[in-house]
Amino acid sequence: MNCRLLAIPMLVLLCSAGAASADTLLIERAQEKPAVALPVRGDTAAAVEARFGAPQQKLEPRGGQKRQWPVINRWVYPAFTVYFEKNRVIDVVANQAGPDEVGPKPPIR
Repeated sequence: MNCRLLAIPMLVLLCSAGAASADTLLIERAQEKPAVALPVRGDTAAAVEARFGAPQQKLEPRGGQKRQWPVINRWVYPAFTVYFEKNRVIDVVANQAGPDEVGPKPPIR
């Protein structure tokens, strides 16, 4: 087989691989040890506010249309968003660090 025929597809693969590696993935950053301590599942809203201060934004509650769908409150801090069910933390999600980071879309406001 001719070496020139193999060289062109290899060159295309190498060029495309270099472009993809320039993106920072939110997943990679989230797997690293956090630089800041985060709220822990089960913490109260008062404990989160006492430890991290007032959030930048308190988003409108979601859910609650049915008994099985509890109301979820979201507080946005610079590095993360905290999700509360009733008055307790149920999850903490890292925010997108910059426009070049590939990750979830910003919260709906």
